Formats: sequence, C-alpha cells, structure tokens
Amino acid sequence: MEQIKINVYAKGLDIKGQGVGSATIEQIEMIKKIPSFDIIVNKRGKNKCDIRHIHTVQPSFYLKINKKRATICDVHFIPEKDDGSLKMPKLIFELYRKYVLKFYRKCDEIIVVNPYFIDDLVKIGIPRERVTYIPNVVSKTRFHPISEEKRNDVRKKYHLDKNAFVVLGVGQTQTRKGIQDFVNIAKDNKDMLFVWAGGFTFGKITAGYDEIKKMMDNPPENMKFLGIIDREEMNDLYNACDVLFLPSYQELFPMTLLECINCDKPFLVRDLELYDKIFTKEYIKGTNNDEFILILKQLKNDSDFYLKAKNISIELAKYYSVENVTKLWEEYYNRIYQKYQNRIKNKKNKHLINKSDNL
Repeated sequence: MEQIKINVYAKGLDIKGQGVGSATIEQIEMIKKIPSFDIIVNKRGKNKCDIRHIHTVQPSFYLKINKKRATICDVHFIPEKDDGSLKMPKLIFELYRKYVLKFYRKCDEIIVVNPYFIDDLVKIGIPRERVTYIPNVVSKTRFHPISEEKRNDVRKKYHLDKNAFVVLGVGQTQTRKGIQDFVNIAKDNKDMLFVWAGGFTFGKITAGYDEIKKMMDNPPENMKFLGIIDREEMNDLYNACDVLFLPSYQELFPMTLLECINCDKPFLVRDLELYDKIFTKEYIKGTNNDEFILILKQLKNDSDFYLKAKNISIELAKYYSVENVTKLWEEYYNRIYQKYQNRIKNKKNKHLINKSDNL
C-alpha cells in the first residue's frame, strides 16, 4: 500500500518552557513511527504531500492553506479578550485575534487537544463535523519513575532537603498560571518546600510581569524559583518532588500533567471545567487557596490519601499512553485521506500528466 505523505509545519519548537512545542515534538516523533505514513517537517517549495498538518499560526503557513491539498490545523489556543498570558494594546490584540480565527476557518479540518474548545470553534463558524479531538501524549521513554538513589541525587543537585515534602509548580510565570496563589500558599505552609520550574518565556510582555518579577526576586524562605528547566531534565525534577500543584485559572491541556502522571506522581489542580472533559476518572482538585492547603496537608500527612492520588495518576497514564493515541492518529489521517481523496488524487494525476508532457 502506498504511504500517505504528510507535511508537518511548525515553528518555535526550540523555545524552552513552552508546552505547545513539547506537544508538537511528541506528536511528530509518534507519527513518524507509523509505517503507512511518510512524514516530512517544514519542507519548503513544491512538494507532493497528500496532507498538510499545521501546528502554529505563522503567516508563512497561512499562505500554504489552499485547495490543492487537504489541510489540518492544530488548535492549541483560542485568543480571548483577556486570557491572562500577554499584555497587548486592545487594537493590536483584536487584529491578532481576527487573524488567528481566520486562519482556523481557512483550514479544511481542525484538531483540538481538549474537547472543551469544540463549542467555541463552532461559535466562530467552523462546522462541528470538521473538528476532531485527539489528546496530547508523552513518551514513557522520556518521562518515567527513577530509583530512590537517583532521586536523592537530584534533590542534592537542586538543593532540596532530603526529608522535605516538596510541592512542584511548572509553567510560564504568568498571571493565568496562578503563580501568585502558589506563592501565597507557600507563605502559609512553612512545613513544606515549594518549587517553581518556569520563567518569562515571552519576556516583559507577559501579563503580570512586574508583580511576578517582584515575587521571584523576594520569594518566601521555603520556596525556590528554578527558572526555565530544559525538558531533558524535567523527568528528574518530577521524580524529586512529591506532588505537582497547578493552580492555573486557564489551561488547554497542560503537557506537564502528562509528564507528571508518567512519573507516577500525584497532582493537584484547580477545579476547572476543562479538566472534567479530559479526565473522565476521579482526580484531586480544589477551588481556592484554603482548599488547596487542606489537600496539600492531607497529601503530606495521610499516606493512604497520597497512595490514592498516586494511583489516579497511574491509571490516567494508561489512558494517555503512546499506544492508544497512536491508534487515534492512524485512524484520523486515514479518514482525512479518504474524505479528501478526490482532491488529492486529482492533484496527483495532474502532476503525472505534466511530468509526461515534459518527456
């Protein structure tokens, strides 16, 4: 059987501390292993691909969207009036928002990593039948449990007390991540050690930059800001800590959660509607700082509750396994190829005719 040729377009994959880049890298590595697909990345000029798969909304990629190929676009975000990520003048943000939504509408098919976004996309004029949900994935070869001996070595590396109960936060240091709440909870819980891995990926245009920078320069005694950590080192850091705590007010599908559960570590998140969409099973959540503190104390002091939280992560990791998600991608690409086969085959036949004319 002839392979389906897919050209993947993505930029910014080398930007540290950005979940979209991590998710895209994982997806590309995964589909490259499927024998029925021929995957190329960011190939310029004329190419004979059957499907174009766009991950990021660069203007140069917008120009590639046409009816000569079936075009898929991953929706990693929907620009809202205020998503708590970037500071932009209202006029510039509105132009940016219109451009992104126009980008999505122009594509033939849309992929969302969270079903929470499907209704929003329908509202902006994209037919529901053109939107498909496929979750992110993290490889077990990259994120996995480590030995107790190595765990102790990692704690030494980051100057974490061997016996401390360590609460880890991961993400860009911006308002929507709930980092102010994370710091305030650290202040009220001196018997725990709080660690944040992440920084200002977008520099001074990050929402809340001035306030967050002051907190980072003067953290509580029981808190450490580690800055942006290379992804290759994050497996050790998850394992060195006791629980992942994400008090974010807005998320799409944080890659850090998938990385955490692959390490068999418990996690605590804010009670957001989107998590109910992606976690069909029970998970540990809170609604405010008081609840977060009670849950963290229970995780620290109640071994049975800690084991329950750990088992939740282990079960979720099975669902979001590479094997399961690979099957979803294989079925999806084949379906899209069949759906647009007349367009694809006509283009192939035209190429063969032109080639014979030159003989």
